[in-house]
Amino acid sequence: MIQEQSHYKDIMDSLSAQIAILDESGVIIETNKSWQEFGAANNLQPPFNSLGQNYLDVCDMSGDESGELTAIGIRKILTGELQAFNMQYPCHSPTEERWFVVRVVKLKAAGIPQVIVSHENITPVIKAQEDLKKKEMELSQQKKMLEDSNIALKVLLEHREQDRVHLEDNVLANVRILVTPYLEKLRLQKPDEHYLNFVEIIESRLEELTSPFLNRLTAVHRLLTPREIDVAVLVREGRTSKEIAGLLNLSVSGVDFHRKMIRKKLGLANEKSNLRSYLLSLP
Repeated sequence: MIQEQSHYKDIMDSLSAQIAILDESGVIIETNKSWQEFGAANNLQPPFNSLGQNYLDVCDMSGDESGELTAIGIRKILTGELQAFNMQYPCHSPTEERWFVVRVVKLKAAGIPQVIVSHENITPVIKAQEDLKKKEMELSQQKKMLEDSNIALKVLLEHREQDRVHLEDNVLANVRILVTPYLEKLRLQKPDEHYLNFVEIIESRLEELTSPFLNRLTAVHRLLTPREIDVAVLVREGRTSKEIAGLLNLSVSGVDFHRKMIRKKLGLANEKSNLRSYLLSLP
């Protein structure tokens, strides 16, 4: 019997939790080594083994909610209303923040009602949870910043693309309005071969400068012939059939024929559909 009690005591003292056994009145009848060491380290009222102290009275007079709730839990276990009671609570010292969990269960081996009260330091777990929450918040903020940056970048790229298309169209329109008519006039005047070569070189270089819109048009509508593309470009600029005829050295009826073929190939069968508006809407 003595050997069993010694073995039982060794088991109690080897546990990290601070453990106390209470009788049916809440008086402490036994504590383990961790309980006693905690009392000594935290300057609690001696004796540090707390034997003979009424734990329920201590909880009732603690003045905090956790103490009052613990007393209620212990009483309900003593009366059989509860099988177990668990609660997490803060227990900060002057030098550090600490959290504990209190567990209360009935001592089944006892002939009379007794309970086991254990207090376990869970500060590392709480701090790990707080660190995890902090990192999650930081990641959430970083994610939000990245999303905002992506939106801003997307808007910037869209604006740059719009500016690029607008610049290309302006270059194309200016060339067609300010340069091409004069080249056509030079060609109609039938210059000698030397000057005709210069005219062709100028036209070739201008074609390279004005190719972006033409490339987009031909990429979307590969069925258009080169002449139809020329007509489509001038229609997009707002030129009349008479003006286009003069620029491309065609008859007005020839231009109207090309306009009709362009409408047909672009699926603009409805006569009310505006060809220029459609061409302006092309990406």
